[in-house]
Amino acid sequence: MTKVVNYISEAFEELKSNVTWPAWAEVQRLTIVVAVFSVVFALATWGVDEIFAKALAGFFNWIKA
Repeated sequence: MTKVVNYISEAFEELKSNVTWPAWAEVQRLTIVVAVFSVVFALATWGVDEIFAKALAGFFNWIKA
């Protein structure tokens, strides 16, 4: 158990002393970029899914006829 506690305390010390944290303004800007990209990617995925669904439905309707 002492190894786990030692590991966690060393990890926090590493985060405090050796990590270069970005400025708050940069964090906000990058968060907005990630959110916008996520929405665009989700819409693109939805669009491709709709196109394939309609193509498959058309193909199966064509086979039925």
